[in-house]
Amino acid sequence: MGDRQAAFEAAYDAALARWPVPVRPVDVGTRFGSTHVLVSGAAAAPPLVLLPGGGATALAWSGAMRLLAAVRRVHVLDPVGDAGRSPATTPLTSADDVVDWLGEVLDGLGLGAVDLAGHSYGGWQALAFALDRPGRVRRLGLVDPTTTFGGFSAGYLLHAVPVLTRPTAARVRALVRWETGGRPVDDAWLDVAAAGAELPAAPPARTRRPDPARLRALTVPTLVVVAGDGRAQDPRQVARRAGQLVPRATVVTLPGATHHTLPAGSEQVLTEFLR
Repeated sequence: MGDRQAAFEAAYDAALARWPVPVRPVDVGTRFGSTHVLVSGAAAAPPLVLLPGGGATALAWSGAMRLLAAVRRVHVLDPVGDAGRSPATTPLTSADDVVDWLGEVLDGLGLGAVDLAGHSYGGWQALAFALDRPGRVRRLGLVDPTTTFGGFSAGYLLHAVPVLTRPTAARVRALVRWETGGRPVDDAWLDVAAAGAELPAAPPARTRRPDPARLRALTVPTLVVVAGDGRAQDPRQVARRAGQLVPRATVVTLPGATHHTLPAGSEQVLTEFLR
């Protein structure tokens, strides 16, 4: 285990060294465990909080940081209990836990209402928070969110089963290679995600699609970015349901993007949405 942890830490440090803008790591205490946060952008800029997908770590947002940090004070989280530098003392087991944890992180950072965005499972987390505490979210960005407007595709689940049952670095790389169809991804980030798969992690919180009635009542301006060539879920279904269910949703489908090439590549539409 010591060698695997060391390999993960080395990969994390190597990817962080390639962060495209100045960055300051901070740790925020919560009752669920200390949360590691990467902070970039001008201190006087409005705050933006970013959540990565499951197992992806904060470093998944590296490719989007140059544009986002130019317009916001960006706080990118390693969720507690997941791969990254936020070990859980109490795992997040439900949407209520996710909401409480994220609220405590914002409090610890001294933030009130924020712009909030998440990719994949992080999109589900961000939406859960916005539905429960809309007064703390000025704008909401959902980048190819999963278990939100559609379920996983059968093909994706078939390829993901080995990762879910016995995760290894090789299996994570194989899943990403299949889902992206060989499109380029950030090699430094993939090294982190692959190394993180070799370490113990708490199970993710139980996810279920939000009640349509709650989605229809959401008043927060929302951007939904859909991976046009994604294999994780049906892009057309995600775009259609998001447009039907969220009254203030702007839905943008990115041609050529897949679930695992994102969130890098979403920064242009996110920046335009935040302005």
